[in-house]
Amino acid sequence: MKKIIFVLTASLFASTIFLISCNSPEEKVDTAEKNVLEANKNLDKANEEYLTDIKNFRKETADKIEANNQSISQFKERIEHEKNNIKMDSEKKIAELEQKNSDSQKKMDDYKAEGKEQWQKFKADFSRGMDELGKAFKDLAIPSVK
Repeated sequence: MKKIIFVLTASLFASTIFLISCNSPEEKVDTAEKNVLEANKNLDKANEEYLTDIKNFRKETADKIEANNQSISQFKERIEHEKNNIKMDSEKKIAELEQKNSDSQKKMDDYKAEGKEQWQKFKADFSRGMDELGKAFKDLAIPSVK
């Protein structure tokens, strides 16, 4: 008899715990809705950060390209009074750098937001190209200082 009472009490206790721990369908829906709203907020924030990053990078790039254009103008002024052979070589180098600079501008202008992964790849490749272009401008200025 004691065994039956003990088993019934344990069963009742286990059943009560099980029922208390279960969520009703309404609670499950409410929890799911809260999770969806939070996920949407996080997605909106991530998209906003992504678009802000693109905007800031475009501005930085435009500033670098403008600085390159100013360097080209200054270098053209410096070689104005050089000998013809030095002037022709320098003008050829300047023309190449001008073309690369305008190609960089066009590449940045033509970029369309295609996703965060594509953006990271584009940004890394573009930054590498801009760094190389900046180095080429510095190398161009060195002979005129000598």
